[in-house]
Amino acid sequence: MDLNFTTEEEAFRSEVRAFLAAKLPVRLSEKVRGGKILAKADMEEWHAILNERGWLANHWPEQYGGPGWTAVEKFIFEHECALAFAPRIVPFGVNMLGPVLIKYGNEAQKRHWLPRILSGADWWCQGYSEPGAGSDLAAVKTSAVRGIDAQGDHYIVNGQKTWTTLGQHANMIFCLVRTNREAKKQEGISFLLIDMASPGVEVRPIITLDGEHEVNEVFFSDVRVPAENLVGEENKGWTCAKYLLTYERTNIAGVGFSVAALEQLKGIAATQTKNGRPLAEDPAFAARMARVEIDLENMKTTNLRVIAAVAGGGVPGAESSMLKIRGTEIRQEISSLARRAMGVHGRPFVEEALHDGFDGETFGPAYASAAAARYFNNRKLSIFGGSNEIQKNIISKMILGL
Repeated sequence: MDLNFTTEEEAFRSEVRAFLAAKLPVRLSEKVRGGKILAKADMEEWHAILNERGWLANHWPEQYGGPGWTAVEKFIFEHECALAFAPRIVPFGVNMLGPVLIKYGNEAQKRHWLPRILSGADWWCQGYSEPGAGSDLAAVKTSAVRGIDAQGDHYIVNGQKTWTTLGQHANMIFCLVRTNREAKKQEGISFLLIDMASPGVEVRPIITLDGEHEVNEVFFSDVRVPAENLVGEENKGWTCAKYLLTYERTNIAGVGFSVAALEQLKGIAATQTKNGRPLAEDPAFAARMARVEIDLENMKTTNLRVIAAVAGGGVPGAESSMLKIRGTEIRQEISSLARRAMGVHGRPFVEEALHDGFDGETFGPAYASAAAARYFNNRKLSIFGGSNEIQKNIISKMILGL
């Protein structure tokens, strides 16, 4: 593919920049720039702005509400949003469940759920990982037993999910459940859509290393789920799971986020000094910045190729694992370098300063207040979505046949 942008694509870039300048609230971009915690209302506000323009589900087919963009246009949009410090689109409904429903859902499910994802009527979370079934996702034990009674065809779900990101905001959860304990691990799994308000669903917070409530545990005790909420065939949910994971891992790469973070890092290195000279002129530090920038440029090219393959009807396989590995390593390196560049100002942080309404004192310049929290939070990137070690196994099997 030609990696040079055409005149039309450059015009599209200008259109995106004009949209962001006019419609992205400064209040939101400043929160993202400063590493502040986004409230649910903040994320919903940006979701609604994009949906009004028709740019929310930019990888969906036009018939389901997508804008009909090319692979390059998608890349440009995400790149420009990151550089403008726009909030990320909450991925669970738009970027994960949506593509699964479009490919494997029946027409009734598409008609019902897809418009609700776009409108924001439903906030989805992901029920994949369990204690003892994280990277080995096929080991899920949460059970769903099918039955029919006077109220109709249904499943009874029992079990536990963990690391459920933003589950405290969600009203719906898509889950991998075990519907056949006698089959091989991957062959006895189904993909269910569960209402979080159902009797028997309990959400408990997990407080992460940076002091935030971002993830949760979700417990299911005799939760009744209509059988019509089964996506795809019973016991064939692993097919849906793998398809969804390719989207998740590609998104975790976070090319746009890394580009924006690198620009911030360069600004910090230009203002911080070492031995009376800007840190950017220190040979050792400059070499690390150059190395990560080269890696990022290489990953941008790979990301474009993967997006183009998907746009042509393909499904990313080993490529999504490659992007996940390099993307998370790059993001971790940039946050590490930024914290190193800040010196003593990058060590302590006041957790309350990351929330709206804080009027106390912070240590060092304003941009340093979120450095430690961002560094700690980014340590998880190489673990969730399938650890990087697991991704290397996937690459070995798919490419080398090992």
